[in-house]
Amino acid sequence: MANAAELGKQLAARTPEVAGGMLRGIIEFAINGAGSFLGARAVAAKRLAESADREAAIGALVTQHIALASAQGFVTSVGGLVTLPVGLPANIAGLAVLHTRMIAAIAHLRGYDVEDRRVRAALTLTLLGEAEVLRLLRAGRLPATPLVVATAPVFDPVLEREISERVMGSLAGRLGGKHVAVIVLRRIPLVGGGVGAVVDGMLTSGLAGYARREFVARQQLGRGGATQEPGPAAQADQP
Repeated sequence: MANAAELGKQLAARTPEVAGGMLRGIIEFAINGAGSFLGARAVAAKRLAESADREAAIGALVTQHIALASAQGFVTSVGGLVTLPVGLPANIAGLAVLHTRMIAAIAHLRGYDVEDRRVRAALTLTLLGEAEVLRLLRAGRLPATPLVVATAPVFDPVLEREISERVMGSLAGRLGGKHVAVIVLRRIPLVGGGVGAVVDGMLTSGLAGYARREFVARQQLGRGGATQEPGPAAQADQP
């Protein structure tokens, strides 16, 4: 527990200088994949090919990622994860990758270009969760929701940096703050696995719901309510 707390403090202290690089590594890996780990677009295409429509594919994606997050030891099956230079323990980095892939796949199926830096900043912001984003908005410490960031007229590098710092601080907090108790419980025989499965599954489910509410289908975003056709990212996976 002491080691986890100390690591959390170190990551939080280093966040301003390393957050951008860490998050880029996680996002690149989650979107593009490596080895046996399918990236966001590939896993979205696979679910779409097996589903009746895009919304059904998103539902299947969410179910898949909740199951993966809940499964103990899933990190060890993520090919290439150990090579990520993110400075985070495997379980925390693994969940961050899994959540980013899920959110990016949802955005992709809703017609967003996951190569767009605005969309990537929005994906990162979504990792904070709805409650934290709303808290920061009310406190005036964030200017916009993920949807507004994803559809902004121009990319804002200052906002991207601020989002990266806050997300890395949140990941560090899982080690040095309120999640320490969970880490301890996970080490108790016959208890730890159940606690970890429930916590990680609930966290994944919550983020999935938030992503689905924020990344509304692009054809719903026309000016004055006009309908638009899905963008190139969405058209790429048309059945």
